[in-house]
Amino acid sequence: MSVTASLDVASVTAEPGGDTDVPLQILNSSSTVEEYRFEVIGACAPWATVEPPALSLYPGASGTVRLRLRPPRDASVAAGETPFGIRVVPTSDPEGTVVPEGTVAVAPFTEVTAELVPRGSSGARRGRHQLAVDNRGNAPVTVRLSGHTGTERARVEFGTPELVIPPGHADFAKVSVRPGRRVWRGTPVTHTFQTFVAPVVAEDQEPYEPVTSDGSYEQQPILPRWLPRALVLAAVAVIALAGLWYALLRPAVKSAAREAITPEAIASAVEKTASPSGGAANGGAGNGGSGSGGANSGSSNGADGGADGGGTGGDGGASNGSGSGGTTTGRGTAAGGAGVPTSARVEVRDTVGGSPSTGSAYKVPGGSLFELTDIVVQNPQGDAGTLIVSSQDAPILRLALENFRDSDYHFVTPIQVPAGGEITMTVDCREVGKPVKAPTPTRCSQSLLLGGTLRPDMESSDS
Repeated sequence: MSVTASLDVASVTAEPGGDTDVPLQILNSSSTVEEYRFEVIGACAPWATVEPPALSLYPGASGTVRLRLRPPRDASVAAGETPFGIRVVPTSDPEGTVVPEGTVAVAPFTEVTAELVPRGSSGARRGRHQLAVDNRGNAPVTVRLSGHTGTERARVEFGTPELVIPPGHADFAKVSVRPGRRVWRGTPVTHTFQTFVAPVVAEDQEPYEPVTSDGSYEQQPILPRWLPRALVLAAVAVIALAGLWYALLRPAVKSAAREAITPEAIASAVEKTASPSGGAANGGAGNGGSGSGGANSGSSNGADGGADGGGTGGDGGASNGSGSGGTTTGRGTAAGGAGVPTSARVEVRDTVGGSPSTGSAYKVPGGSLFELTDIVVQNPQGDAGTLIVSSQDAPILRLALENFRDSDYHFVTPIQVPAGGEITMTVDCREVGKPVKAPTPTRCSQSLLLGGTLRPDMESSDS
């Protein structure tokens, strides 16, 4: 072996961010002049150098070089012992390389930073933040968290009182700022506060200065400022909707309900109402048919046929118990003077410029009395002109066609039409209307529906 190398100190401590020198003795035991090159091996190689990097020695001579250790002050170099070696390579005899070894103990250091995220918050019940704690030292660190506000009106709370953070890592803690009392309405209240991050040290070490972070929490009122204005706008909207209902929608619904009251619907309702007394009506018709054919028999057993009896009754008494039912859609006479619901319908068409047209809606049979209680008139085309509903040539209603499409009238006190009386409708057409999405008709067209009760004429029966 042509070289001998040894370290003056086999174990050394290095401070992060500082320089530490370790002498290395070199002896040339060969018989020729030799140059030696040095190379640091191990984990400390990136931050270790040999000065000078090369050394020439005469035979039997010795020299000294220095190993300089410079660990950086950051978390990339962990605290603790790290082995290393120095490769001494003779230039003329690389196989004669020697590697003296040693250990370096990197001293620990503590460096902690903290940041409050976000710096400011707002809310009605609490402020929410996160405290980011970063361990920039080369050893694990335990930190204690605390905080206080500038006044007694709020308090600072942490999700966890301590954090254990590895070197080169960051951790987060939840921070809540709770106000002492609630603000229902008015101006927001601002609470300033501070958080403290203090590394935990051993009893024989000096404590570190806590890391301070400033923050603020704006306490908002529970009832927002826009709430009264929103309530006023909501009340205005409700009033507007109510006005719209009474001005537009309610008349439309009422008109639709009237249009649904067609003569066919009324006739069907009358037939359903009259059905419970059908037995009495049929009975009246049967008795009329089996009589001797005299007038007294016809008038005593029934003035007219029931809804099912159809054509037997008082008129039949004068002609052997058989006769025509007239123009009603459902009529009859109940026994003992009870009334029978009766309805009738007529449609009148009239041309422009001609004389008025008249149609008969209902003629009261002999021996009977008709009590008129309901009138429904329809002008489906929207014609213009005059419509007159008359009883015994006396007008009951006089209407202008251009004022309505459907109109109904109901009388608390019935209009009495005696036997032989006739209810008619007269139409004088001035202008033919035009239905929506339909060809224009050539004549005015109106319809009349009557409703009432047909009763026996007691005065006629007594006479």
